[in-house]
Amino acid sequence: MIATEKFTFTGKNGQTLDGRLELPLYTKPRAAALFAHCFTCTKQSHAATRVASALAAKGLAVLRFDFTGLGGSDGDFANAGFATNVEDLTCAAMALTDRGLPPVLLVGHSLGGAAVLAAAEHVPQARGVATLNAPYDAAHVFEHFGDAIDDIEEDGEGEVTLAGRQFRIARAFLEQGRDQPQGERIEKLGLPLMVMHSPQDEVVGIENARLIFEKAKHPKSFVALDNADHLLTETGSAEYAANMIAAWFTPYLADLPKEPREEFAGTVEVSTAGGKFAQWVRTASHEFIADEPVSYGGSDHGPTPYDLLLSALGTCTSMTIKMYAERKEWPLQSVRIEMEHSRDHHTDCVDCEKDGTPIQVIDRAIELSGDLSEEQRQRLMEIADKCPVHKTLLGDLHIHSTLIPG
Repeated sequence: MIATEKFTFTGKNGQTLDGRLELPLYTKPRAAALFAHCFTCTKQSHAATRVASALAAKGLAVLRFDFTGLGGSDGDFANAGFATNVEDLTCAAMALTDRGLPPVLLVGHSLGGAAVLAAAEHVPQARGVATLNAPYDAAHVFEHFGDAIDDIEEDGEGEVTLAGRQFRIARAFLEQGRDQPQGERIEKLGLPLMVMHSPQDEVVGIENARLIFEKAKHPKSFVALDNADHLLTETGSAEYAANMIAAWFTPYLADLPKEPREEFAGTVEVSTAGGKFAQWVRTASHEFIADEPVSYGGSDHGPTPYDLLLSALGTCTSMTIKMYAERKEWPLQSVRIEMEHSRDHHTDCVDCEKDGTPIQVIDRAIELSGDLSEEQRQRLMEIADKCPVHKTLLGDLHIHSTLIPG
């Protein structure tokens, strides 16, 4: 569950850069990550959106943004280039830090991968770098310019066609990508590195991953994105990459301070989480979200209150049956219970302050698996009605409410 916020910041030359900040919903981020998109892509690329969302779902805040002159960002793309991308990443890291979310993880796709390798030295809080189908040499993209390079060199600028789109490229763009000391940067990275690359990548060959990996010092890891294309558009490939990055990077977050968990005296604590209906449900050792379905105006981010009520009865019933069968040494293999509460939610809310006792029914269907006799099955059905939650619901239950002074 994630939330997305618009996030703009200022680049080195005063241009406004447009981004989106993915945040874990209902919880404070454990840390922040910065995602750099592929060449001529935007923050809306398949890999950017999928990887950022998947990492946010793991508890990280993730900023994906448009490099200078692309998407919603200001600036002149023709004169921007690799060095400008690195500057953009440095400014993005500073903006996140000012927000109170210093980036500890840098993730880059394609040329964005080369950019995060170059920018890492300018992000002092960084604890790790991950690359996806990244080139070893920043000038690798020039291979796709063809004969247009000669025109750009001679005339100062020219048109190139990339992925079916026209881009104007200036001589300054070429100059920014040439003679970049990537090998030296990788060798001196000094951070844990994960290199991820598809063996089937036809845009940036797998040999680039080998060169990056061989130049880097330990700790370093390599993961093959088998059967993925360069842009990670194959179903599940971007999500797989994000899950692998999250698993790899989690140990490097272990020493970060955790949000303090308030102690509470009761066995269960419920508090508003955000949104229209969402609630945090906390016990001494567990926590989760309860919500209402979309049809009732909720976001369906968790079970409903009546789902929880039925779950309490169902789990207690199953546990009680299992305990009794084990004590009797009966061959019960498993218990499965289907439950339904018969009521009209809307009508009940309308009438909730009226006098009278509404008629409500819980239907409970119990399936007992195992080589049990009919007599044993009938006895276990009798035991089902003796579970503690069942007795509580049918007993003389009183609920005492106390207002805690605010």
